[in-house]
Amino acid sequence: MDVKVPDIGDFKDVPIITLLVAVGDEVAEEQPLIELESDKATMEVPSPVAGRITAISVKEGDRVSEGSVILTLDAAGAAAEPAKGKEEPRKDSSGGRDSSPAAAQP
Repeated sequence: MDVKVPDIGDFKDVPIITLLVAVGDEVAEEQPLIELESDKATMEVPSPVAGRITAISVKEGDRVSEGSVILTLDAAGAAAEPAKGKEEPRKDSSGGRDSSPAAAQP
């Protein structure tokens, strides 16, 4: 998935001052990806989802605006991990189900 610069207010052509990730990096949801510098502040652009960086479309010094693609993220592997986490409580529930048939046997 392409990760784009979110709404950063009325600023256009804002310079990228720092790339915080590299191709191949695993990132968490909300992890900062780049730092932008506006007239008044430095702001970080966070990752919208967890995943692995597969391509970076910008470099330090480039200027970006809202909607500019900054990198490509493969969220497929990261999406499977939360699904496994959701299955674990179900296993706990089935463990409770196992004790119910045991109670029915005597």
